[in-house]
Amino acid sequence: MFNYEIDPIVLAKHIPIGTEIDLFNGKALVSIVGFLFKDTKVMGVRWPWHINFEEANLRYYIKRFDGKQWKRGVGFVSEIVPKRVVTFMANRLYNEHYSTARMGHRINKTENNLEVEYSWQKKDRYKNVIQVSATPASSEIKPDSEEEFIFEHYFGYNQLSASSTIEYAVHHPRWETFAVKNYLIDCDIENLYGKEFVPFITGKMPHSVLLAKGSVVTVDKPTLINITR
Repeated sequence: MFNYEIDPIVLAKHIPIGTEIDLFNGKALVSIVGFLFKDTKVMGVRWPWHINFEEANLRYYIKRFDGKQWKRGVGFVSEIVPKRVVTFMANRLYNEHYSTARMGHRINKTENNLEVEYSWQKKDRYKNVIQVSATPASSEIKPDSEEEFIFEHYFGYNQLSASSTIEYAVHHPRWETFAVKNYLIDCDIENLYGKEFVPFITGKMPHSVLLAKGSVVTVDKPTLINITR
């Protein structure tokens, strides 16, 4: 996860109605994320050739007050996978922002080093790469840390119409992280996400770079939230 500080104004058009930006120490952050789906099931069923695959996304952090408590979640500018069926289903069921591209990943672990790389390429465009090397032993996330802020968002939100948003809960245990030693990011930000993101990502030092140890994750069916003003 490559995390960057961004002007909240850039995110304004993306924020689903009924939610607001969730800040970390007064800063709005976006994250370029690469991860691997493994042993994936939809409605409890494994779909042939759609069990293990990569995803790369650009996400931001938001929250919603439901009348009793704040729910901390994420929204997405872009989500990229190598499977057209996944793109179709996610966009249809969750009103997501998926697209399809050729993707690959590489994970090398030795006694002293863990190296992880994700890459993706749309048609004949630029090949995008994110890569980290880290210590091979993971550790618990510290309370009130940036790692906790980044990973402890357990809802997803997407705007469905001018007056409604869908909300879905994401369940997983508290993750552990690896200490990142070196990193590389080589992405065509303008073609991936839009020129408004370029000044905050291209050529900029990340606010942080994180590598996490994943787990079993369950995503609930979406709930419709109608907003009245």
